[in-house]
Amino acid sequence: MQLSAVSRALDRAGFAIIATGVRQCLVASDGKEALHVPQLENLFLAPARKVITPMDAAGWDARYATDELIWTAEPNRWLVETLADLPPGVALDLGAGEGRNALWLARRGWDVTAVDFSAEAIRKGRAVQAAHARETVPRLTWVHADLLSYVPASRSCAAVVVTYIHLPAVARRALVRTAADALAIGGVLLVVGHDQTNLAEGVGGPSDPAVLFTAGDIVADLVGLGGLEIRRAERVERPVGTDGQVALDALVEVARAS
Repeated sequence: MQLSAVSRALDRAGFAIIATGVRQCLVASDGKEALHVPQLENLFLAPARKVITPMDAAGWDARYATDELIWTAEPNRWLVETLADLPPGVALDLGAGEGRNALWLARRGWDVTAVDFSAEAIRKGRAVQAAHARETVPRLTWVHADLLSYVPASRSCAAVVVTYIHLPAVARRALVRTAADALAIGGVLLVVGHDQTNLAEGVGGPSDPAVLFTAGDIVADLVGLGGLEIRRAERVERPVGTDGQVALDALVEVARAS
C-alpha cells in the first residue's frame, strides 16, 4: 500500500499528518499528538504492508496456495447467530478469505460483495462456488483489494461483516469506521475477532498482542460516528475441537438507526 492509501486510512480513523518546518507528527481528532517523528518514519518509510499487518498479501497467497481449504467451509457461528433471521439484502464481507461467510449469505439470497487482498483466497472461493454453490454466481461479486484502501459505497449495505481481521489499532479503527459508513439505515455491522485475553486464556489466533482487541476497543473505534446503536459488545466463548477447548472472541454487533 502506498503512502496515499495509508494517509486515507489514517484520515478515516480520525487522524491527520501535521508538518511544521522539519517537525512532523500524527495528530488525533482531539488535537493530541499520537506519534512522534521516529514512529512516523517507521510507519511510512518501511514497507507499508509489513507495518499494517503481520502477513502481507504474498504471504497469504502462499498460505492459500493449496488444494484444501485452510479454514472450515462452514460459516462463522456468530455470523449465523446474528444474521440468520434477517431478510436478504445487500451484504459486504470485508476480509472474505475463502468465502465461507460470503457463500453462506449468497445461498440465503443475499447480494454479496466479498473483498480480500489475497488473490489465492479469491481463487479458492470461486473454486468452492463453482463446485458447490453455482446458484450463487449471480449474487456474489469477488473483489481483490486491500481493505485499507477499499472504500465501499456509503449507506449501501444491509449487513457488513468483518471477521478475524487483526490489524494494529490505528488501521483497525480506520477499517471499522469504513465498515460502519457502509451501513444503510437498519443495517447491521458484525465485527468478530480473537479477544485480547485469548492469548493467555484461549486457543488459536494471533500470538502478537498488538493486533488483538476487545469488544470495548471496537466500540471505542466507533465513537463520534452518528446514527449507530451498539446492540451487543462482549467476550464470547467459541468451542474448538472436541476436547473442551475454547477460543475467546470479541464480538460487536452494531445497527444503523439513522
